[in-house]
Amino acid sequence: MKKLGTDPVIKFFISAIGLIVILFVLKELQHIFLPLVIAYFLFFLFEPLNKLLAKIKIPHGIAIVLDILVSIVFIGGASKIVIDAFVQFGQKLPIIEIKLNHLVSNTARSFGLEDESLINFKISSVLESFDYGGLAGGIFSSTLEVVTYVFLILFFFIFISSGHEKIVEAIRVRYVEKGVKSSIKKIKKELQMKEELDKEHHHTIDEDLETMTIQRETKLQRTFKDITEKVQKYIFTKFMISLLLGVIVGVVTWSFGIEFFIVWAVLSLLLNFIPNIGSVIAVLLVSLMTLIQYESIGYTMLVLATLILIQNVIGNILEPKIFGDRLGLNPLVILFSLMLWGYIWGIIGMFLSVPLTAVIKIVVLNSSSKNMRFFANIMSN
Repeated sequence: MKKLGTDPVIKFFISAIGLIVILFVLKELQHIFLPLVIAYFLFFLFEPLNKLLAKIKIPHGIAIVLDILVSIVFIGGASKIVIDAFVQFGQKLPIIEIKLNHLVSNTARSFGLEDESLINFKISSVLESFDYGGLAGGIFSSTLEVVTYVFLILFFFIFISSGHEKIVEAIRVRYVEKGVKSSIKKIKKELQMKEELDKEHHHTIDEDLETMTIQRETKLQRTFKDITEKVQKYIFTKFMISLLLGVIVGVVTWSFGIEFFIVWAVLSLLLNFIPNIGSVIAVLLVSLMTLIQYESIGYTMLVLATLILIQNVIGNILEPKIFGDRLGLNPLVILFSLMLWGYIWGIIGMFLSVPLTAVIKIVVLNSSSKNMRFFANIMSN
């Protein structure tokens, strides 16, 4: 009769319950874990710069300060451009409101609809039902959350930059030294040599110990190297592709005479980080603005077709060729991870879904467990 601990079914359900508990904790404590994860990704992103500064003998503390200054300058400059564009968008909202009212009313008449709420449509009457007090409170809460998140990210980044090597060393001790000792004990027990070891066997065990130590250290180093390289390459390459897409969308919307082309360029850049659905949302928003501005279905369809062509060329031709098989994730796994991380951490989880899943795949792939290998094969493209 099998023991409960060795029963595969029992093991499966225990693992499933453990996974659910972990996901629950990640969701409930997202105000801690989310800034921590973002800070770690920032650490990976700045690692090449930090290595360069270390080579020219710049103190580690000064390197961390430089990393933070670079982040602040970049985010501050980008925020200035985005905020100015959205302020202009807000100033013209009354005109957009009038055009939207006119568009809905004309569309209702053209379809022969006699509903007064559609024929005399006013977006302001719809907005009157909103709880502006609650909305203001939500904005205030969101602003506080943004400030808190930025502070926590910088706080975690400083300590990660200082303590990353110690974390790696602690994992090495746990994974390599204790793991090897545990494996050697199992070998001794299986061979029943605890009390009858001769010198030759001692020599064999020592050789096995050395070999297993080297193998485990190599595997651990490869795992950390793969995680660092793939996160760096993904973030940098994805940003450059998204930047290219944003510039092209900005030029196209400007050439078609669509207002607030900077807004659409920025939204296209940001939403491209959300796999599959981000580009669709960006295209629909620009198309809706074109329809409101020109009130022409034909012109809107022309803009829509142009944007779909651009998104397909960049998303389905250019991006796969540049990325190649760097991440090697199954498209179905990407879609599932998008929904899962979106549920756990909201829209930021959607932005982080691909690199997070890639990290999990690397860890699973370097595991010696057959079950983990099975999951790695499922996740692979």
